[in-house]
Parts: sequence; C-alpha cells; structure tokens
Amino acid sequence: MDRAAVFDVDGTLVDTNHLHVTTWWEAFRQAGHQVTMNAVHHSVGLGSGDLIAHLLGEDRDRSQDDELSAAHTALYGQYFDRLAPLPGAGELLRRLHRDGWRVVLATSASGPELAALRRAIDADDTIAATASADDVTRGKPAPEPVEHALELAGVPADRAVFVGDTVWDMRAGTKAGVRCVGVLCGGIPRSDLVAAGAEEIYADPADLLGSLADSPFSGG
Repeated sequence: MDRAAVFDVDGTLVDTNHLHVTTWWEAFRQAGHQVTMNAVHHSVGLGSGDLIAHLLGEDRDRSQDDELSAAHTALYGQYFDRLAPLPGAGELLRRLHRDGWRVVLATSASGPELAALRRAIDADDTIAATASADDVTRGKPAPEPVEHALELAGVPADRAVFVGDTVWDMRAGTKAGVRCVGVLCGGIPRSDLVAAGAEEIYADPADLLGSLADSPFSGG
C-alpha cells in the first residue's frame, strides 16, 4: 500500500525563515508598524493574511493588508536566486522516494516563490505533487493543506508522515490525523513543537536522514 511523506518547505527543507523574519519586519516598518522580530519569527509558517492578522490583530486597518503582503513579496523576492537548502534536504527526499514513499510538499508558498524553493531543493524528480497556497481556502494551522497533500498522494492519513518546523505545521498535521515530525532548523524550540503535536524531533533533514531506521518513516 502506498505511503506519503509530506513536507513543509520554508524552514524545513530550505533555509528561509530568518529571511522571512527580516523582510516581514521591514514591510511592517515601512507601513508604520512596530513589530518585534521575535513575534514575526513565531508567526512564520502562516499564510500572509493570517500572519498579518496574528501580528496586528483583527481590529487592524485591513486596507493595508495587500500593501503589506506586496511589500514582503518584493523584499523577499530579492533573495530568490540565493535560497539555500537545509543540510540533507534533497538527499532525504531522494532516499524516501527510493524507499517507496510518495513525496508531497505542503506549503504556503506559490508562484515564483515556490519555483525558487524547488530550485533550491534540487530534487524535483522525487516530488510527486505540491499542495500550495493556491490550492486551499485555509492555510495552516487548519488541516486543509495537509489533507489536500494526502488527496494528491492518494494516501490515507494513517499511511502518512508530515515533517515541519513550526507549531502551525504540527497543529495542521495533528488535525489532519497524520504522524508529525518536527525539525529544529526553523528556529522554533523543541518544547513548542512537542506541545503542538510533534511525535519526534530532529535537528534538520540530515539528522532525520541519518535516523530513518528509528523514525516514524521506519514503518511498513
């Protein structure tokens, strides 16, 4: 029976979280908002609209939302040709693919940003499908991105493992009924990931790759 390995991308496979922190911080600053980098960091992983709402509140001036999102996109886009994979990212996807797992990405990125991320990973031949921000109505921590990834893979939740680096990933995966694996390379503390539903924690993709035999990916 088929199995699915579902992966978040930012901070999980590609080293982008602190670029997002800096560029979101600058976008907020340009719009006259003082938001701490720590607060932004703990919001990375949410879609743009949800991130803005999380940081500025529901009573914000919503007319600024599109401007803020566009500013972040423009600032972050300057780094597209310099994005770097996290240690072992491509190798991990290739190993799982060889072992018979259907590799699916579940990400809030889309369009040119998603294309840049996939170039950084450099393992397109192993990726069966991608559930992007364009494919869902509600992003993480809602389960819809993970559920859509499972639909694309044609695999039930009990035959899937989801790997991510944020509490939003872990909450989405838990709600979708999949086993969740956390990685620390996005900068979120181990205790936060465990509290949000991570079954196992690894330093980065390379650490997970070296521990596959004792990980949730070891099952048949």
